[in-house]
Amino acid sequence: MGAEPAPPLPVEYQPAPGRPGIEARIGRDMAWRGLWVGPVIVAVFGLLRGGAGAVAAAVGVLVVVANFLLAGWLLSAAASISLRLYHAAALFGFLIRLGLITATMFGVAALFEIDRPAMGIAAVVAYLVLLVWEAAALTAGARKEYQWGR
Repeated sequence: MGAEPAPPLPVEYQPAPGRPGIEARIGRDMAWRGLWVGPVIVAVFGLLRGGAGAVAAAVGVLVVVANFLLAGWLLSAAASISLRLYHAAALFGFLIRLGLITATMFGVAALFEIDRPAMGIAAVVAYLVLLVWEAAALTAGARKEYQWGR
C-alpha cells in the first residue's frame, strides 16, 4: 500500500537530451540582463556613496547574478532526473541559495572593508529588478522558445 510512482511526463514536457534545460537558459538570460542592470546600479551607488559604494554595489550585483545562474543550473539538473526532485530543488534550493547569499555577503563583509549598506541594498535592488524584468519578458512572450509544450 505504498505510494504509486508518478506517471512519466509527456514527451513535449520532458527536457531535450543534449540541450540545457529551460531553467538554465533563463538563468543565463538573467545573467545577461545583469550586464545591463549592474553598471546602472554601480553608477548610482558610485554617485551616492563614492568609490567604496560602487565596489560594494558591484559585489552585491555579482552575488545575485551568481545566484540566478546557480538556480538555473540546479533546477535544470533536477528536472532531468524527476519531477519530484525538481519540486524539492525549487523549494529547498531557494532556501539554500538565500542562505548562500547571506553567508557570502557576511563573508565578504568580514574579510574586506566594504560598504555594507551599499552591498546589501544593491543586492536587493538587483535581485528584484532582474526578477521582474525576466518575469515581464516571459509573460510578454519575448522568448517564444521558452513556452511550455514546444
